[in-house]
Amino acid sequence: MARRFRGEIVQKVDGKGRVSIPAPFRRVLEAGDPDWTEGLRPELILVYGGQSQKFIEGFTVQAMEDMEDAIDAMPYGEDRSAIEMNTLTKSLQMNIDDTGRIILNPMMIEKLGLNGEAIFAGTLKTFQIWHPDAYAAHVADREAALSARGDGYDLRQVLNKPREV
Repeated sequence: MARRFRGEIVQKVDGKGRVSIPAPFRRVLEAGDPDWTEGLRPELILVYGGQSQKFIEGFTVQAMEDMEDAIDAMPYGEDRSAIEMNTLTKSLQMNIDDTGRIILNPMMIEKLGLNGEAIFAGTLKTFQIWHPDAYAAHVADREAALSARGDGYDLRQVLNKPREV
C-alpha cells in the first residue's frame, strides 16, 4: 500500500521562507518520487493556485503526474484552461534540501501571510500548508458543518458511497 500524508503539524518558517517538511511527509515524498533513491533529495510540487485557494498544496511527483494525466484527458475549453492555470501554471517544482527543508518563495509567503509558523495538514495524496489562523478558521467551519448534521452523526458512513462524477 502506498504511503499517505496524515496529521497536522506546526512548523517554523524563518525570515528567508525556509521551512522543514515534517519527517513523515518526507517519507511519502520519497515513495512518490519515481527517481528517488537513497542519498538523493526527493522532488515535490507546490501548487499555490488562485486567489480563492487559502493554502498551498504539496504533491508527490507521482500524484502530480496523475493530476496532469487527468487534465490532459479533459476537452479543451474554459474549465481545462482554468485548471491548467490554477494547478500547473501556479506551481513550483523543487527538491527538499539536505536538512529536510524547502524555501517558500515570496509570492507563497505573501499569499498565505506567513510570519513565523505554518500548519502542514495531511490529506492522503497531498498535503496543505496553511497560515495558522486561516487553518483554525477552516477547521472551525468544518466542525460547524458537521455539528449541523446532528448529534451522533458518523462521518464514516459516507465512505462506502460511490463517488459522484
